[in-house]
Amino acid sequence: MTGATDVLVLGGAGVDTVIHVPGLPLPYADSFPVDSGIRTRAGQTGDFVAVGLAALGLRTHHLDLLGDDPEGDLVRALHREHGITLTTFPQPAGTRRAVNLVGPDGRRQSLYDTTRGRPGDRFPEATLRELAAASRHVHLTITPPCARALPVLRETGVPLSTDLHDWDGRNPYHEPFAYAADIVFLSAAALAEPERTMRRIAERGRAGTVVATAGARGAYLLTDGELTRIPAAAPPAPVVDSNGAGDAFAAAFLYGLLSGESPGRCARYGAIAGAHACTVPAGRAEAVGRDDLLRRAHEPER
Repeated sequence: MTGATDVLVLGGAGVDTVIHVPGLPLPYADSFPVDSGIRTRAGQTGDFVAVGLAALGLRTHHLDLLGDDPEGDLVRALHREHGITLTTFPQPAGTRRAVNLVGPDGRRQSLYDTTRGRPGDRFPEATLRELAAASRHVHLTITPPCARALPVLRETGVPLSTDLHDWDGRNPYHEPFAYAADIVFLSAAALAEPERTMRRIAERGRAGTVVATAGARGAYLLTDGELTRIPAAAPPAPVVDSNGAGDAFAAAFLYGLLSGESPGRCARYGAIAGAHACTVPAGRAEAVGRDDLLRRAHEPER
């Protein structure tokens, strides 16, 4: 059964309500008109990674807890639309939700509803072992059920990746993920010294590759002890929303990895996919396709 799935994505299924605001931080006012509308759509970090992987032709399986509610129905419909296998277990507290405020420049601020979970939430061990054993790679989101899955995943020996998002390098919640994964993605947004944090992850954990994305400034790539800068890719259209850019980067990087590419080429793929994601309006879940990614990867860097 090994290899029936290219990437198993764990956790991170949910629904976002996206609101375009006149600026961030949002100044205090009794009310604001929202001329662009308020949209609720399926797609949180695990969903976007899965969509990105599937768009690149990888056999993708997503596992999470999901509510029996309208938001859960949106998530299920998203996976059907993109041909992604979805295995879910009941979440009585309801499907994960968030509100994303998006500024005119595409930057966003997310407000997460932490009530959509229960103490002790976890994936059934037998299912987790079976799906991991059938996968070439496992990508974990940093939700509590995934934290509790780490011991089982380590026993399977399947290569792991995770995204620490805007970790500040100090919050202890992120450390088990940072030190258990073979590939670690994170944002440099909250890091005063990205290189220092990246090297600490590599020294204390299993990661042979650490990537810190830095938006329009590109990314930092640490592999085999060597730090390099990855230039940002030029967006193919105007930037409208940065939601999902980091997830797109991770998906394209993993595509390169599973295709046998070097870490530098994988990061180049990630930069292209992240730039593409910034041009996609918040109401759509759309990722760069394989042909477009490979074509752009062979164009001269601008």
